[in-house]
Amino acid sequence: MDKLRNYDVSFSGLKNGKHKFKFEIDQSFFQLFDTEQEFTNPKIAVDVLLDKHTTFLEFEIKIDGIVELVCDITNDEFNHPIENEISVLVKFGEEYDDSDENVITILSTDHAFNVAQLIYENVMLSIPMKKVSPNVSDEDLAILDQFSPKNIEETEEKEPESDPRWEALKKLKDKN
Repeated sequence: MDKLRNYDVSFSGLKNGKHKFKFEIDQSFFQLFDTEQEFTNPKIAVDVLLDKHTTFLEFEIKIDGIVELVCDITNDEFNHPIENEISVLVKFGEEYDDSDENVITILSTDHAFNVAQLIYENVMLSIPMKKVSPNVSDEDLAILDQFSPKNIEETEEKEPESDPRWEALKKLKDKN
């Protein structure tokens, strides 16, 4: 957790009310998580607004920037905008609990809240499943269509003729 210390929002000593924090996110941030990313060259600005109350904290986290993706169709790199906003309520309790995505319970002895995981998850969820460059042309799609497997019409399979012995049994069954 020490490697994520730069993303701690220290709330002890702050007066009740709103406080702003800014973070600049680049590739080094994502390397802290030891996972494979589907993008490169992230340039993301994160604005954190903390509204401190006596018994709880409200966080509004705005993520805005760009990442470089590889197009699934053309294999060209393109810039994709990342924009996301989340609100999280942080309350104090006896043990840490983040089972609810909108409410996180931290220890009442904590003096800071780390926003790194929230930033990471929301950037990752902003990446589209299908990555298509805005530069994909109709020509590209036509070429792709040429090499796509064609729909082969399935011929209707005729029901195999049943065994006459089974037919006789069915007739006996239907009589009863």
